[in-house]
Amino acid sequence: MDIITEAAVAPFQYGFMVRALFVSILVGIMCPVLGAYVVVRGLGFMSDGLAHSLLPGLVVAALLVAVISSEWIILVPNAIAFALLIGFLSKRTGLSEDTSIGILFAGLFALGLTLLTAARGLKVSLESVLLGQVLGVSQDDVLVTAALAVVVVVLLFALHKEMVFATFDPLGASVMGLPPRVLDYVLLVLLAVVILIALQAVGIVLV
Repeated sequence: MDIITEAAVAPFQYGFMVRALFVSILVGIMCPVLGAYVVVRGLGFMSDGLAHSLLPGLVVAALLVAVISSEWIILVPNAIAFALLIGFLSKRTGLSEDTSIGILFAGLFALGLTLLTAARGLKVSLESVLLGQVLGVSQDDVLVTAALAVVVVVLLFALHKEMVFATFDPLGASVMGLPPRVLDYVLLVLLAVVILIALQAVGIVLV
């Protein structure tokens, strides 16, 4: 084995490096798969909005760390609720998704700061939110990430034609018997889950 190959392989003798590589590969698969939908739907602002909206969930998860088995129990429902609220606001008020994201992330970020101030002595790492903690992922994180990745890819593969149709021609999709509103909610939830996973790995800067 030459020096270059040995230097490339050596880090993966450690479990944390293998876990980091595996999670990074999963994120590298999911983000591009959803990227086309994000561009077409104009949802590029959602990663910033979700990162801010997760602050209340991070605070609650930190407070309940001794009770809950994993922070995913708090963060995944938080992300899904954020996505559903975006869809609800945009459908009921006529606002665009980006406008709904702006309203929600400002309100939830303020709520998170209020909770953080009230919970004295509790610290949430800003660096972890910005840059992620890919080298700190646990075995449970890997399993959850893999399970969510499978769900996301399978759903997108199964609903690809319907989602494309509903995105470009919602009225035509309705006439053909498709539920554009349900498909919109599914896309928003999948996007929220992928962003949540990516935030853990690479942080908000690279999502």
